[in-house]
Parts: sequence; C-alpha cells; structure tokens
Amino acid sequence: MNFFDMEAINEIYSLIASPNINLVGAIYKLLLSFVLGGVIGLERHHKGQFAGMRTFSLICMGATMAMLVSIYIPQEYLGLKNGDPGRIAAQVVSGVGFLGAGAIIQMKGSVKGLTTAAGIWMTASIGLAIGAGMYIISTVATLLIIFVLSYADRYVTRFIRAGESKIIRVKVNGIMDDVATLRDLLKQYNIHISDEFLRYNFSEKQTIINFVVVSYGKPNYVALFNEVQKTGNVASVTLTNELNN
Repeated sequence: MNFFDMEAINEIYSLIASPNINLVGAIYKLLLSFVLGGVIGLERHHKGQFAGMRTFSLICMGATMAMLVSIYIPQEYLGLKNGDPGRIAAQVVSGVGFLGAGAIIQMKGSVKGLTTAAGIWMTASIGLAIGAGMYIISTVATLLIIFVLSYADRYVTRFIRAGESKIIRVKVNGIMDDVATLRDLLKQYNIHISDEFLRYNFSEKQTIINFVVVSYGKPNYVALFNEVQKTGNVASVTLTNELNN
C-alpha cells in the first residue's frame, strides 16, 4: 500500500481547503484549534495562571465549532452558499467576555489577569479564523501571541525601561493644604507624580496624601522617607499598591 499516494493527498488537501463543511475538513480544523490553543495555554500555565492548556484549548475549539456550525447551517439546511455564517460566530465575541472577566482578579486596588483575559479573547478569535479556513493567519497569530506573552515584557523591561507605578502615602498630623515641599522631594529622587489624592480627617486633625507615582530605576526609598519625616508633623510614610486610605 502506498502511503504517499499523491492523488489521495490532493483529495485530502482539497477537502481541508474547501469552504464547504465536510468531515475531513472539520476534524482538521478542530485538531488545529486544539494544538494552537494548547500552545498558548502552555505559556499561561508556565506563568502560573489558572487558565492553562485545557482552558485555552477548549476556548479555541469551542470558537472553531461555533464557526463550523455557522457555516454548516446555511449551506446544509437553507441551501445557501453565501449565507450569513457570522450570525452564530458573532456571539462568541461577546460571550467570551464572560470568560475574560472571570480571569481578572481584583485585589485591593490592583488588578491581575488582564493579559490572560486578552489572551482568551484572542484565542477565541483564532478559533473562529480556523473555522473559517484561515489556517496560515491563525498560525501566524498564535506565534505572535506567544511572542507577546513570552518576550515582549522582557523587551520593555530591558530596552524601554518602563517605570513602575506605586503609591506613596503620607500621613501628616494637622491639616496640611500645601504639599509643594513633598512634591519637590519626590522629584529630587527621580520620581514622577502622575496623580495625587488628599483626604482631610478634621475629627482627628490629620491629613492623608496619596501620591500616585512612577519611579524609573531603583530609587532610594529609605533615604527619601527619612527626608519626608524631617518635613515636620509626619506621622507615617508607606509605599503600597493600594489606593485605600
């Protein structure tokens, strides 16, 4: 038996490349979505995310299945070659948002899981593309996602040297209406103030200032906080990710 029968290979290829839904093409699309979704899921699993290979494979295959059904129904039951294959598949775009929301965890002012949620949304889009027969584009998109998830962050950290957002909270005894001195101190330590929030506690005669800052490099926070303490009437200085007072 010749396993390299070109005629059989060409027939299988034509079935896979056919815009019409057939058994061989549908199985190939599901297998491809399983592989591509799993590759993205493995990267997320490697980063310690709860959504891993199984989740991403199921999302990608589910989106592919939705696209297959979208194409199949107009062709098979309505006899339309140019029906509306996007009607069922369109619901994937909105429905996958619930999965993305489940991947986002909010913890006292900081948000975790945005990248995983974006990956879920993109993986669903890849599944739809596979179901529509866009194999090369789907594969390229998967490679780009892996690059973004695995290497883009390293590139930003190493070459662009992005700043790290923090909150410096200063509690001052008394009602303080001028924080210019504190602003100047932060600038001296190469810390950029992106926003600030003041809260006055008149019952306890205390002022709480939250400076939302971006630091470049590794500022000497110990020396900075010692300088802040010397400005007078400072009860405490803390560095945190939380905006809560």
